[in-house]
Amino acid sequence: MTKDQKVVAIQEIKDLLQDAKVVYVADLDGLNAAKSSDFRRQAFKQNIKVKVVKNTLLQKAMEQIDGVDFSEMFETFKGNSALMIAETANAPAKLIKDFRKKEEKPALKSAFVQETFYVGDNNLDALVSIKSREEMIGEIIGLLQSPIQRVVSALQNKSETVEATAEEAAAPAVEETPAAEATEAPAAESTDETPAAE
Repeated sequence: MTKDQKVVAIQEIKDLLQDAKVVYVADLDGLNAAKSSDFRRQAFKQNIKVKVVKNTLLQKAMEQIDGVDFSEMFETFKGNSALMIAETANAPAKLIKDFRKKEEKPALKSAFVQETFYVGDNNLDALVSIKSREEMIGEIIGLLQSPIQRVVSALQNKSETVEATAEEAAAPAVEETPAAEATEAPAAESTDETPAAE
């Protein structure tokens, strides 16, 4: 690789890393071409960018990123490295874990997620359990909606109770009307009987 090619490669990596909030470095060594293609295809479906990179170029690119000190990850840059960039914090970890149900690799080398560094494959389960931004927002909305739903439910029950009370109050008045007519009817009958008695 010429010096110019290295400069271009470093710039490509920097472009990937520039605004990335979720950065994983994985070891794909041992996956044959077909399995590697399958892994990339699944990553693409989940909106995860995967780029096989040279460790020295990856380190140089990371050293040039402003605002984040990636140096904690450098010790893991040995052998074959694949850079994984995603929007969802746990998406690459889930992809690696699912893929490993059939294969030994990929293995997690290191990750930078939610401003925290994770070094080593033993952190994979911890990364899988991280809730994505969307999941956290969904939970917060659920928690916020819960009291509102209780208030709405209570108000609906209250209005139904008020309506039921109003109906009960109106019901005896309706019943009284026939009773009044019934008392008038015998009075009418008695006037009819009086002339008959004469």
